[in-house]
Amino acid sequence: MQIYQPAEDSYLMSETLNKYLSKIKYKNIKILDMGSGSGIQAKTCRESGFNNILTADITAEAVKFLKFKGFNAIKSDLFSNINKKQKFNLIIFNPPYLPENKYDKEKDTTAGKKGYEIIVMSLKQAKSHLEKNGKILLLISSLSKPDIIRKQAKKFGYKIKLLNQTNLFFEKLFVYEFFL
Repeated sequence: MQIYQPAEDSYLMSETLNKYLSKIKYKNIKILDMGSGSGIQAKTCRESGFNNILTADITAEAVKFLKFKGFNAIKSDLFSNINKKQKFNLIIFNPPYLPENKYDKEKDTTAGKKGYEIIVMSLKQAKSHLEKNGKILLLISSLSKPDIIRKQAKKFGYKIKLLNQTNLFFEKLFVYEFFL
């Protein structure tokens, strides 16, 4: 498996994250970039003056690359290797979001048979890793059944705010803020 390279989804998240971070005065917040891949979101944080960043990715290649780029990086399948007591003010996740199909079953793009399973699981697991008033920035595709994701998130106790969206020729991409 290769490192997920930035694409339209990555750039939308980075643009949204840059605007979001510009409104935060306290630069020492604890940030987790989940599924960091190439590190584009962690780089956006660092360029905005934030340095307390943990990157996590399921692939060893990405972790090695992130460490080479100077990031604190760990190999983790969602929160499996994140210390249970570790909490974050901001969790950023541009997850895999496509439904599994016979041509693409890679972990960097597919989020389960229906396209939302990993996203829902990440929201469930993230709850115990959020500081009080912590936030999650999450990218979702129209192909990953956003209504189901939002419904599940509300069951977990999250409030949801749409921050940004864009239309592609075959899907819509949304960046949401989730908070308790």
